[in-house]
Amino acid sequence: MVMAQTTKKRKARTKSRKLETPEGLELNAKEIEKTVLKLRGQGKTSSEIGIVLRDRYGAPDVKEATGKKIVQILKENKVGPKIPEDLQRLILRAIDLKTHLDQNPKDLHNKKAFQDIESRIRRLIKYYKREKVLPEEWVYDLKMARMLISR
Repeated sequence: MVMAQTTKKRKARTKSRKLETPEGLELNAKEIEKTVLKLRGQGKTSSEIGIVLRDRYGAPDVKEATGKKIVQILKENKVGPKIPEDLQRLILRAIDLKTHLDQNPKDLHNKKAFQDIESRIRRLIKYYKREKVLPEEWVYDLKMARMLISR
């Protein structure tokens, strides 16, 4: 009896490439910071600001151009988010799912999804407290989250 040989799978390696700004659309660091603040004034989140800067202004990497991330620029000018954007989006999803579950209590699939989202929220909060992004006394509560994050 001959045993089949197993082959080891290898991950594909990608070459990192440096993004360059297109000709004629180059912005300096001060112009990028002004644009970031202007877009924040229009109610855009940090990820939306990055997309607009890339697509409309041709600035592929804000950190490379300014030496600071978009969130750092916002915090320096005291217009940064109260809680990190990824945590805020998860809380919004939890609120939406809880509203759905209140209307449909027998929806077991979404009940499990709600539990998974709440678990992710707790893990993210633990991480952000450890990294000193959130204060130690910050506590997640769905009722408080509804008031904190109003649409």
